[in-house]
Amino acid sequence: MLETLLWLFGYQLIGEAFVRGLALPVPGPVLGMLLLFLTLCAKRRVPPGLGDGVSSLLKHMSLFFVPAGVGILAYWSLLEPYLLSLSVVLIASTLITLVGAAALLSWLLRRHTHREGT
Repeated sequence: MLETLLWLFGYQLIGEAFVRGLALPVPGPVLGMLLLFLTLCAKRRVPPGLGDGVSSLLKHMSLFFVPAGVGILAYWSLLEPYLLSLSVVLIASTLITLVGAAALLSWLLRRHTHREGT
């Protein structure tokens, strides 16, 4: 687990350094995760220490949503006037994500089937 946290926090720190150093309009953790993804793509494998620890973190994924839930409750009076627009945006973004993921899966399956057929 320690190696997993070092990977994740290390890439978050690198992303944060790039964002602050280059004044990029992207959150540091997002850039860090993108850099981690690119690193793993380049390696073409997930290091054992990272893969083992990530599965443990995913088991407790619901804990990562507690701060967001507390924030919603704490700032409910500020969010309430925008409830309808927030709901529309959440539903639309969820549908776009689902349709996009389904389209990507369909394309990848066709591509995989085509490769097996030749």
